[in-house]
Amino acid sequence: MRATGLRAVHRAMAAMTLHSGTPSGARGQRCVRSAASAAAAPATENAPKPIYLKDYAKPQYAFAKVDLDFALGEASTAVKSTIRVEPQSANAGDLFLHGDESVELVQIMVDGGAFTSYKRSSKGITLSGLPQSAFELVIETRIKPQENTALEGLYKSGKNFCTQCEAEGFRRITFYQDRPDVMSIFTTKITADKAKYPVLLSNGNLIDSGDAGDGKHFTVWEDPWAKPAYLFALVAGELGMIEDKFTTMTGKNVTLRIFVEEHNLDKCEHAMTSLIKSMKWDEDVFGLEYDLELFNIVAVDDFNMGAMENKSLNIFNSRLVLATPESATDADYAAIEGVVAHEYFHNYTGNRVTCRDWFQLSLKEGLTVYRDQEFSADMNSRGVKRIGDVARLRMSQFPQDNGPMAHPIRPESYIKMDNFYTVTIYEKGAEVVRMYETLLGKDGFRKGMDLYFERHDGQAVTTEDFFNAMCDANGADLSSFKPWYSQAGTPNVTVDGSYDAAAKTFALKCSQNVPKTPGQDTKIPVMCPIAVGLVGPDGKDMELTMDAASHGTTAVLRFDQAEATYTFTGVAAKPVPSILR
Repeated sequence: MRATGLRAVHRAMAAMTLHSGTPSGARGQRCVRSAASAAAAPATENAPKPIYLKDYAKPQYAFAKVDLDFALGEASTAVKSTIRVEPQSANAGDLFLHGDESVELVQIMVDGGAFTSYKRSSKGITLSGLPQSAFELVIETRIKPQENTALEGLYKSGKNFCTQCEAEGFRRITFYQDRPDVMSIFTTKITADKAKYPVLLSNGNLIDSGDAGDGKHFTVWEDPWAKPAYLFALVAGELGMIEDKFTTMTGKNVTLRIFVEEHNLDKCEHAMTSLIKSMKWDEDVFGLEYDLELFNIVAVDDFNMGAMENKSLNIFNSRLVLATPESATDADYAAIEGVVAHEYFHNYTGNRVTCRDWFQLSLKEGLTVYRDQEFSADMNSRGVKRIGDVARLRMSQFPQDNGPMAHPIRPESYIKMDNFYTVTIYEKGAEVVRMYETLLGKDGFRKGMDLYFERHDGQAVTTEDFFNAMCDANGADLSSFKPWYSQAGTPNVTVDGSYDAAAKTFALKCSQNVPKTPGQDTKIPVMCPIAVGLVGPDGKDMELTMDAASHGTTAVLRFDQAEATYTFTGVAAKPVPSILR
């Protein structure tokens, strides 16, 4: 997902000084004790409470299959969910389902019979006394998308129904285990007025459609790939469409469609071209082939986020899809190309392999930002792209890492997850991924990615799983790299160079420190992969020898201590060091 305003970034993620040797605070609440304190107690009890990574527990119930049935109406929308529930142990206990207070519960049924053993709270409902073997759970709810001003879940804006379920919007549609580690196969039926809502879209392949009587029609969508609820999507409205085709590397034909409001149909060609380029690039670079028969993009003027990677149904704000030469700049075209690619690349890094919990958000976003940066670099000028990314990183992320809102790319706690869609999670997260490539090389990084997908396709995983795949695929010990995930702040790295003409050696003395950040006074050194070269008096790269080993013209220093010195031998003339190349 690209949150609005996020488009902001390595060879080591550091503020570096080179010496050659020769030339919002957190939102607070003030409480006043008074006679009204007792009356205010319930509000205090219901106040948001921190959620901690250390408290993670696996779900006790799996949702193997989910059938959703939406009857869209002008006053309200009826939602029926039929879930195949599988207890994960003989004593699974109670089942908690998230649900917003705005959701009206109509009825609950278990294995065809009315079920009343539940308790509702402001956060959802708790079901007790459930069968200890697999059972069918039916929940009928009623919601009012027209009144949904939060613009999360299903809402209506203008003439269109639209969804935004990341991170916790699905609970505004029905009662559900609204957490990313509950992955299910979804089938969705949508029924609505045919004249007002001729386009009815959801995830997956269209398997049925037709008239429903009384001026209504329906569509049925089946997504064969398990996904968490945050990737669910529904769009209904009066939209125009352009269409193209893409043939995958195994010869499968995929239909590509972009739906927009009619007045924007002439502005979609660049987005479609960008999508086709993205699909081809992902095959060429990572061997990842699209996995359905249809890929839809919807772009509407009033979508509340920047863009969202819902499985096979990406939803965008119009400004990130629409462009014509008469009104768009080069920067607009580049941004559209990058964001379309970003959301498509999520099909594997975020959808097929997703996050176990929201603390792992950078696992999908940082990795996918890295992928869209590499795509844009290959499509355009790699040097210009890299300079722009680093400039934005230094302008936006470095100050965040050095201020009161500093946080690791894998935080230890949060109160509201929406607050963690930050430049640190996205852009610093991408730089951490890029460091794997620097450490392992492009071939080693690809081996790590291949193993990651081989191990975890169809799973909800952690940053530790990604780290292990990179290490195991390359037989590498990267243990000192781990603090990048848990430690906030930007390391300050200093490099001093000195040349010994008699010994024909050149030494680089490196030191690092990480300033204190809120809640983290004690810092430890992190592994900074520093790619270096030595440029001779003739302006050419020198061949590098260190510790009796040849490194070609570029050596990657695995700098993971507070101080370390690296000495190159056989240096015939005084060089100019090239750092972070």
